[in-house]
Amino acid sequence: QVQLVESGGGLVQAGGSLSLACAASGRTESMYALAWFRQAPGQERKAVARITWTEGMTTYVDSVKGRFTITRDNTKNTVNLQMNSLEPDDTAVYYCAARTTITGPFNYWGQGTQVTVSS
Repeated sequence: QVQLVESGGGLVQAGGSLSLACAASGRTESMYALAWFRQAPGQERKAVARITWTEGMTTYVDSVKGRFTITRDNTKNTVNLQMNSLEPDDTAVYYCAARTTITGPFNYWGQGTQVTVSS
């Protein structure tokens, strides 16, 4: 089992920045990749950034490329999401997720943290 706890959400004006943190505990040695997902009201939950736990390889959805940066610290078992140049469309509940297989679904989830960007 892997437990994930997010922190760092809040309210920010458009153009501002926020940093989200996710602390992992439990069987962290089983994690293959972590990701940040977001879900806006009435919309599906979608991945915005992913990182492999060992190699640190990253992928981003097009809408956040150049604005968001995902990083991980294997020694502290944390994964962070630095969000710059925030836009009102970035408003959502952000979830940290982990998967323990190379191609399977993300099977561990945090409780989510609200990010609100005002115009």
